[in-house]
Amino acid sequence: MTASQYRSPLLQRHGAVPAAGPDEGVAWHYGDPTAEQRALARGAAVVDQSHLAVITVTGPDRLSWLHSITSAWLTDLPSHTSTEFLVLSPQGHIEHSAGVVDDGATTWLITEPTNGPALATWLNRMKFMLDVEITDVTEHWAAIGEPVSAEGLAGEPVTWVDPWPRVLEGGTRYGPAQGEHPGDFRKWRLVLVPRAQLAEQVAHREAGGWKLAGTWATEALRVEAVRPRLSTEVDHKSIPHELDWLRTAVHLHKGCYRGQETIARVHNLGRPPRRIVLMHLDGSGHLLPERGANVYVGDKAVGTVTSVARHHELGPVALAVIKRSVSQDAEFTVDCDGGAIAGGQEVVVPGEGLAASRPEARGATSSDARGDANLNGTMGRFL
Repeated sequence: MTASQYRSPLLQRHGAVPAAGPDEGVAWHYGDPTAEQRALARGAAVVDQSHLAVITVTGPDRLSWLHSITSAWLTDLPSHTSTEFLVLSPQGHIEHSAGVVDDGATTWLITEPTNGPALATWLNRMKFMLDVEITDVTEHWAAIGEPVSAEGLAGEPVTWVDPWPRVLEGGTRYGPAQGEHPGDFRKWRLVLVPRAQLAEQVAHREAGGWKLAGTWATEALRVEAVRPRLSTEVDHKSIPHELDWLRTAVHLHKGCYRGQETIARVHNLGRPPRRIVLMHLDGSGHLLPERGANVYVGDKAVGTVTSVARHHELGPVALAVIKRSVSQDAEFTVDCDGGAIAGGQEVVVPGEGLAASRPEARGATSSDARGDANLNGTMGRFL
């Protein structure tokens, strides 16, 4: 089963409207997207996420091996504890991401539909002589999304709880502290169930009073939470710092892995060349920009829209990745179907581009300028 071939059985529900783009194969909504989003926001909805790819890693070396080749600290990951990792290029660009949870015998990886085969192939290439086995089990296991923050327990279904926007041990932040982050409200987990039981598991939750919601709802709340996603916020030159992804997916105090040099250099000496922003768009019209639309300050293109949603309270919102040097007070216009939409920014990664854990953050010095100059000279080859 490939991502482009998949069609969830829940799309047979009356009123179901298929999603497009990275969520193709499941429902965008079931006829009342506003009510679905409100139910999800108050913690009373279930979402079909069965299009996501699921990969298992087994064998006694699984955690130490994954630890050595990814950005996360995994060697002693406790059972039923959720985290996530990134796979980076040698130059530090994001190539893969996955949610990670281990049940004591198997490490489960949940990733984007189109990323599953590529991630499994890359992992198999990296096995060498270690005792690990990588299997794409997407045909047998499906994910259900829920607005719950509890971890699964032994004997219960495997459950991955999104750690965003907490700063996990060994991580750091470029954006707001916990308690001040726009994503603090968001509770989200993925429960893995046998694919043959997908409809039954959803019906069980509906019988408990929950509403079935589509990806219109999940994306609106994700955009509000400024939660980066591989299939939307990442392009060929993305580094984790730009998206504030060092909060949950990167451990700064572990040994060498591919791309680690860039992680350390930008954190310790430089500044990310771009930054993610939450945009509030003019809602007076009916059109929204497409992902990939140019963002302008005046007549100068300064970035690109990465995600767009209609929020039940905020109205039209978007995530965009823009040049770090753009003023934090700047107003934007965005390309939209031959015209333009106005938008304002809610700053997430500040323009100074310094991590909370960086010593220079206590006060800029001349070494900052030297560090930026050295970094830009080195990174200019690939950024």
